[in-house]
Amino acid sequence: MRAKREKRAMIAESEGQKQAKINVAEGDKQELIKRSEGEMQRRINEAEGKAKEIERVASATANGIRQIANAIGDKHGSDAVNLRIAEQYLTEFGKLASTNNTMIIPSDLSDIAGIIASATSVFKKTQ
Repeated sequence: MRAKREKRAMIAESEGQKQAKINVAEGDKQELIKRSEGEMQRRINEAEGKAKEIERVASATANGIRQIANAIGDKHGSDAVNLRIAEQYLTEFGKLASTNNTMIIPSDLSDIAGIIASATSVFKKTQ
């Protein structure tokens, strides 16, 4: 009788250990699945956030371009564009002069009106 009880106890204990290992393995499996699903959802959320950011920037850029186009079409709009082009030309030309030791300069540098005219000629051609 005692041998049978010990045998049943050993079987019950081994079944318990087996079930415990199965439970631990199943828990590990579920944990990995949940972590993976969480990571996937995080990536989806980040991608959606980036997509919305791109859409908003594109929309804002398009609105800005529309406003500029409307302003150019207004009375004296082309004069404002020519002035802006001249300002940018002179600013960039000044940057060249301050960063380089050697420069190639236009022959009509003393004629500021000629410089501005050449800078705005691109805009006039596109009208």
